[in-house]
Amino acid sequence: MAAASGARTTFINPPAFPSSSRSPFTGSKSSLPFSLTLQRPSLRRVLHISNSLSHSAAKPTTITATTTSTTTETLPQNFTSRYAADEPRKGADILVEALERQGVTTVFAYPGGASMEIHQALTRSHIIRNVLPRHEQGGVFAAEGYARSSGMPGVCIATSGPGATNLVSGLADALLDSVPLVAITGQVPRRMIGTDAFQETPIVEVTRSITKHNYLVLDVDDIPRIVNEAFLLATSGRPGPVLIDVPKDIQQQLAVPKWDQPIRLAGYMSRLPKPPMEAHLEQIVRLISESKKPVLYVGGGCLNSSEELRRFVELTGIPVASTLMGLGAFPTADDLSLQMLGMHGTVYANYAVDKCDLLLAFGVRFDDRVTGKLEAFASRAKIVHIDIDPAEIGKNKQPHVSVCSDMKLALKGMNRILESKGDKLKLDYSTWRQELNEEKVKHPLSYKTFGEAIPPQYAIQVLDELTGGNAIVSTGVGQHQMWAAQFYKYKRPRQWLTSGGLGAMGFGLPAAIGAAVANPGALVVDIDGDGSFIMNVQELATIRVENLPIKIMLLNNQHLGMVVQWEDRFYKANRAHTYLGDPSKESEIFPNMLTFAEACGIPAARVTRKDDLKAAVQKMLNTPGPYLLDVIVPHQEHVLPMIPSGGAFKDVIIEGDGRTKY
Repeated sequence: MAAASGARTTFINPPAFPSSSRSPFTGSKSSLPFSLTLQRPSLRRVLHISNSLSHSAAKPTTITATTTSTTTETLPQNFTSRYAADEPRKGADILVEALERQGVTTVFAYPGGASMEIHQALTRSHIIRNVLPRHEQGGVFAAEGYARSSGMPGVCIATSGPGATNLVSGLADALLDSVPLVAITGQVPRRMIGTDAFQETPIVEVTRSITKHNYLVLDVDDIPRIVNEAFLLATSGRPGPVLIDVPKDIQQQLAVPKWDQPIRLAGYMSRLPKPPMEAHLEQIVRLISESKKPVLYVGGGCLNSSEELRRFVELTGIPVASTLMGLGAFPTADDLSLQMLGMHGTVYANYAVDKCDLLLAFGVRFDDRVTGKLEAFASRAKIVHIDIDPAEIGKNKQPHVSVCSDMKLALKGMNRILESKGDKLKLDYSTWRQELNEEKVKHPLSYKTFGEAIPPQYAIQVLDELTGGNAIVSTGVGQHQMWAAQFYKYKRPRQWLTSGGLGAMGFGLPAAIGAAVANPGALVVDIDGDGSFIMNVQELATIRVENLPIKIMLLNNQHLGMVVQWEDRFYKANRAHTYLGDPSKESEIFPNMLTFAEACGIPAARVTRKDDLKAAVQKMLNTPGPYLLDVIVPHQEHVLPMIPSGGAFKDVIIEGDGRTKY
């Protein structure tokens, strides 16, 4: 199957959806075009999928191989219900047992009037632990941290009204970053819905466009099926958040659950992409063999196929540039790593994309912070795009060849072809790699030191050195986030937790809570900025009560750093409400972050001199339990390199800071 230069070939299995700027599944209740890749504990029982959409007792039909094989439902080992099979119990107890049957062992739940019954049921569970956040946004971000660091779905619970609306940022974040999440909200009783009752919000309508799917439970007998469907939807294909809204009278109603109800997702199941065809993968391998300057552009869609990606790079010798979401899928310190590309990516990663003749875009969505000016992005290259979501293919950048498939299956297939062809392909990109190595020498990531002040980049380098690059790192959003992406060397997937697509400040601290709960014994560090940290500072109480050994390295510059950088560059350094200290006492650090830690019984220290930093970081790491280190850094620092928004590689900025006038 030949593909001449300039020709565009798209392979989508099943047939392509009409092109749209939004995935079809965000606005549809049944048409959800994603492949089935469940990430669950290994012990499962077969769950038959029915193609019936009614409540009739039609005989369940197993989906044939033309769409997908039988799907499965987790049943934890030695699971025993607290109730006899025919014993009536409250809807809330049915809901909690349905979670237990999915293998859920942790939820992040904050109680309220409309969710009290669920919390009462949780106290009767001997399997599920509730980690009590101090704000519902903290709960949903913690559930995200749990999911991002483990690959398992995170679960959060909130009450109706303001409790439910406090989940909105987390749901939007999970949708943009493809995080498997199940959010459960209490709702006013059915008879009161639509009456503007106390703490009533139509959360299904509020979240319709920021969830993969959502449910309003109107029949207590539907709870087992809905929970099964919610976990299937959240974890299959392109993962995402699913919301279940449960009225209080449903929670209180007595019923005998039917656990063997068939899942009713006929539209979703029929649209799942099939495994990629060998001929399509052969064509990609042929394009690789014809290329002189190929580059891999890998994103969050590769996090579940890191092993296959590494093997692919081993077989081809193609350099790898990662998106912010893709960091860790390929080791950052590897000789073939170009580190991060995009607005604040390395010069050499962006150079490689600009000069390449073949761009292999694997598990990415051509986000504006990566591409800049779309017409100039990889303008010399043939583009191969592989992604699980057909809505992403051709949405921003039209590929020459595209395959809609699970990334793991596509990489396995290409690796098999490459291994079978062996030396016949004669892949040799040594000249291209040498050219890129020269760029690495010419334009390394660097920073300047001014007197005794602590460069924030140096602080992250010290942390990387003292942790051996093995910590699970969460961040807020802003300059500290970009420096953490640039200067910490990630070795493995799910080691880097950040709010990428939404850019939600306040993410870092609660995400670290979720990561620490999901990975007991692991070193978890929240690299945060003072602006982001204070947005969810109340979660220090959760960290203390749960005794989570989270280390917080706060890069405190008393400013909203990234906005200050843009003010410096594009607004003549006019400060428009970006100073976060006390204007009447500019010489003092305000607020005093150490007193927040003290209020929650967490050890804390401040460091202001570069010479004292390494010892202070080492003390933080050596102290058992949680610890906060307030690292005072200059606000004049800029994140470099920087390609201005909407710019191209030729516009890259590599010099200057807030000490310079522009």
